[in-house]
Amino acid sequence: MLQLTPQTIRIVDFYDDGTDSRHFTFEPIGFALESPIAIGQFFMLTVPSRGLAPFTYTSFPDEQGRFNALIRKVGKLTDQLFTCKKGDLLGYNGPYGNGWPLAEINQKEVLIVAGGCGLAPVTTAIDYLIDQGRANSVTLLYASRDQESQVLKQERERWQSKINVYETLDIQGDKDHSGLPTEHLSAVLNKVDHHPDILLTCGPEAMMSNVAKMCVDLGFKSTDIWMSIERRMRCGVGLCGHCYIGSTYACKQGPTYRYDEFLALEKANTVAHLYPQYFQYC
Repeated sequence: MLQLTPQTIRIVDFYDDGTDSRHFTFEPIGFALESPIAIGQFFMLTVPSRGLAPFTYTSFPDEQGRFNALIRKVGKLTDQLFTCKKGDLLGYNGPYGNGWPLAEINQKEVLIVAGGCGLAPVTTAIDYLIDQGRANSVTLLYASRDQESQVLKQERERWQSKINVYETLDIQGDKDHSGLPTEHLSAVLNKVDHHPDILLTCGPEAMMSNVAKMCVDLGFKSTDIWMSIERRMRCGVGLCGHCYIGSTYACKQGPTYRYDEFLALEKANTVAHLYPQYFQYC
C-alpha cells in the first residue's frame, strides 16, 4: 500500500555549508528507516505549514538511523526550514526513486562531474566506491560559481587524499581552475592514469547536457552516461504529474536516467508538443 502520511524525524544538528546552504542531520522518531537505501535515492521532507520537497541523502543511516542531507535555501519551504532549531520535528517519506547504476560503477572507471549543489546526489556514490576499495577508479570534477558557493567542504577535504579531485570556479579561480567544467574536462581526463569509461553527472540540466555531449565526443558510450534529474517533484510517488520526462516520472523512473534513454524521452516529448493531435489519447 502506498504510504503518503509522513513519518516523524527530528533535527539533530546542522551547520552552514556554502552560500545559502546548510547540512542537516536527522533522526527517525518511532520508526526504522527502510533499508537498504540505494546510492542516489531521495526522500520527501515535510515542513509544517509549508508542504514537502525532495532532498537527497548525503550519508546512509547509521546505527541510530541518523542521516545527513544538504539543503539549499531557495524558496518558502526552505526559508521556513532554516528557521527551525535543533530538536524540531519534521515529516519524512522515502526512500524514493532509482539511484545510480550500482552494477555498472562496480566494474568501471568512474568520472563524476557535479555542479553546485549537484554534488550532494553523488556523495553516497563516492563514499560507496571508497568503502569498496575502489577509490583509485574515481575522478571527480566539481564546478561551482565561486569559493563561497562550494558545498560539502568536510566531504571534499576527506576525498582529497583518496580520489582524484579537480575543482573549477566560474569566477575567482586562477587560470587553471577558472571557467565552466566543459572547459576543463579534456585536461582532467588527460591527467588521470586510467581513462574513465562511465560518467555520473548532476547539476544544472544545461551543464549536464553539455558535459554528456562532450563526453560522447571524447569516446564515451551514451549507454555509459548517467544523469540525475529532479524536475519539480511535488509528491515523490508519481501522483501529481509535475515531473514528467517524456512518458516517465522523474520521481519514479528517475531521478537517474541513462543518457541515451533520456534523449529518446526528450525527443518523444518534443514531438508530442509539436503534433498534439496525434497524442491526445496517449
